[in-house]
Amino acid sequence: MRTRGLFDLQINGYAAVDFNDAALTPDALDHALHAMLRSGVTACLPTLITAPEDVLAARFAALDAAVARSRLGPVMVPGYHLEGPFLNPTPGYAGCHPAATMVPPDRTMIQRLAAGLRRPILLLTLAPELLGAPALIAWARSAGIVTAMGHTAATADDVARAAEAGLRLSTHLGNALPQPQPKFLNPLMAQLAEDRLHASFIADGIHIPPDALKVLLRAKGLDRSILITDATAGAAAPPGTYGFAGMRIERAADGSVREPGSPVLAGSALCLDQAVRNVVAWGLASFADAVAMASTHPAALLVSGGGLAEGAVVWDDTLCPLDVEVGGTRWSQHIG
Repeated sequence: MRTRGLFDLQINGYAAVDFNDAALTPDALDHALHAMLRSGVTACLPTLITAPEDVLAARFAALDAAVARSRLGPVMVPGYHLEGPFLNPTPGYAGCHPAATMVPPDRTMIQRLAAGLRRPILLLTLAPELLGAPALIAWARSAGIVTAMGHTAATADDVARAAEAGLRLSTHLGNALPQPQPKFLNPLMAQLAEDRLHASFIADGIHIPPDALKVLLRAKGLDRSILITDATAGAAAPPGTYGFAGMRIERAADGSVREPGSPVLAGSALCLDQAVRNVVAWGLASFADAVAMASTHPAALLVSGGGLAEGAVVWDDTLCPLDVEVGGTRWSQHIG
């Protein structure tokens, strides 16, 4: 079976490499990207999370230089995803993001961070209930940046205003929600009800139980659903302790990732081909639909794409990648 290459919109790190590390090197990035090829991923948006502006600037500079100077970066990385710092700092909504460094929406901060980057910021996740968020969403739309909502306590009215301004996506829908929530009037229901929004899901069985994911996919519709990993350095790596945006995180044997001693999930150890296999094995989608949710759907969301190279994957009968190629680079189980 031959399909389009997979495209991960949200990936913080991979194969023991943290993309939020201001000391990131081209060799380390190539190591991570080559490991992604083995999972069928031919394009991704390296994702930086909430931090003070000067720290974000240093991390973007290192990431952008690594992409430009690496072998696979220019082919596999069309741009970046900034998740924060315009998020809801309330405990439970903040997740593992440092709440103390969250700030109100600020267009000029995005402009400063993007200035001088060789690759653009293509995706921005924010909390649309924050003062100034609709104006930032409208500006981002005009600037070619797709906006998403996440780590949010938004009401249905907030969601509708954001969608009207141009918001396109719910980031890792179903997660970063404190418990308990009102039965009906909650951010999850508000986002599921907004047909103008796509939604991304972490299909690892840890962030969302399979039965719950079944309901969420039915409510949103497969055509508006996207599979992501929200992977960290613990993905495609053995259980152990890794770095993530200045934190220490622990990848457990069951695949969960947390700060040591914390119950809060801190990204995942999921690989995108496993997400495809999971939704098929759980009976939530056909193989063709699962691949579309991990390839054509995210690519279509980023219509500007930054000159995205379209890769290809050949799958075996167990739905594992056999051969992957993109931009003249090929990985095969037979050649390693």
